[in-house]
Amino acid sequence: MAIRKILLETDPALRKKSRPVDKFDERLHQLLGDLAETMHHANGVGLAAPQVGILRRVCVIDIGEGVIELVNPEIVYESAEQIEESEGCLSSPGEYGIVPRPRKVVVKYADRNGEAKELEAENLLARACCHEIDHLSGRLFKDLAIRMIDPDEDDGEEE
Repeated sequence: MAIRKILLETDPALRKKSRPVDKFDERLHQLLGDLAETMHHANGVGLAAPQVGILRRVCVIDIGEGVIELVNPEIVYESAEQIEESEGCLSSPGEYGIVPRPRKVVVKYADRNGEAKELEAENLLARACCHEIDHLSGRLFKDLAIRMIDPDEDDGEEE
């Protein structure tokens, strides 16, 4: 595994749509490992493949309960209830904004071996899922932020 360079928000690759994964092989396993290692090294709670220059529908999340690997994730349910909280991004270091996100989501995805899975996520995990899946569609948290905030008043996590 290796620590990869995280692209900054000005990189045009972060605005492109990622392609689905169709090969569940050692190369994918290496990417998932590298994403997790890079995320932990940067003290983030999530990292998507486009953030390291790989335009594939792959991301990892760890809110402190262990790494969740999502391959070809798709949100299939969003609660009507929204929460407005601060959010940051490893591709926008030191910047935070208030972003409305659903309190609960259900995500369908494949694991590293191609097995279909479903994840019910609430609160921070739901926010992280939405944030990382947005990256796979070329969206950044700033696109959804209702306002940017001073880092000294931030109470959120970097994703």
